[in-house]
Amino acid sequence: QHAMLAPAAAFWILSIFTRREHVPPRDLVMLFFASLLGVTINQGCFITGVGMSSPIDASIITTTTPILTMILAALYLKEPVTSKKVMGIFSSAIGALILIFSARTLSTSAGQNGILGDLLCVIAEICFACYCVFFKDLIGRYSAVTLMKWMFTYASICCIPFSYRSLSAIDFVSLPLNIYADIAFVIFGATFIAYLLVPVAQQRLRPTLVTMYCYVQPTVATILAILWGMDRFTPTKIVAIVLVFGGVYLVNRSKSRVQMEAEEKAVAQAQLQAEGSLSTAASASAPAATSDSSDAKK
Repeated sequence: QHAMLAPAAAFWILSIFTRREHVPPRDLVMLFFASLLGVTINQGCFITGVGMSSPIDASIITTTTPILTMILAALYLKEPVTSKKVMGIFSSAIGALILIFSARTLSTSAGQNGILGDLLCVIAEICFACYCVFFKDLIGRYSAVTLMKWMFTYASICCIPFSYRSLSAIDFVSLPLNIYADIAFVIFGATFIAYLLVPVAQQRLRPTLVTMYCYVQPTVATILAILWGMDRFTPTKIVAIVLVFGGVYLVNRSKSRVQMEAEEKAVAQAQLQAEGSLSTAASASAPAATSDSSDAKK
């Protein structure tokens, strides 16, 4: 609950210093459903699922998000499934999986309800993919602060019935300072800043490319582990990192529906211009041919 309520309060405070945007009732309803998919169900299912499953299972399931997003974007947004996009997604997925399986500090033991935990993680990834695709137009209409202050407000309201008892049972006075530091990082680093930047990316990038950056997470974790002396660089890790960023580059270079439609329109216009030039040339040559025929008869 604190991971929802505290960011909601932070977004409302930040909104005081930004341009005020009017959100009509219809969009407020849409933001509620966006919050369910993008925050409440996504985070709730994933956190619960990781507790029941194992970190390695959850990490592997996370790699399916761009694939799900690509399929949904093709069906709903009519985004083309190009060869570059497919190659990029699978390249990054392979790189991410190599990093996940090569992590020495990652636990592979699942909880007692491993299958249920895996299922919850799958539901979380499906919800986030649906959020990225189905609410792309809504996200493009408002600033990140306006979007997040409403979405986290709805998420906080939805989470209160499920987390009030466990939250009220915590003795916050007896918690050590390092726990407060961890909570502060989760609230303001992993939640507030992350969710402030995600809508900015969604407004500028295609849904598939937005979810592609989940493959960067194992890469960042590996680099941090190496810097902190918890792991070491190996040729395998270097290849994996190259595969991840190479895949992201390929997807970024793949053509969107708008680009392909613009190219088709340009080709059609060029063909029309070429046909017009040919007809003009034929019309111009016809009188000359008639004149030559008349001179020959004379």
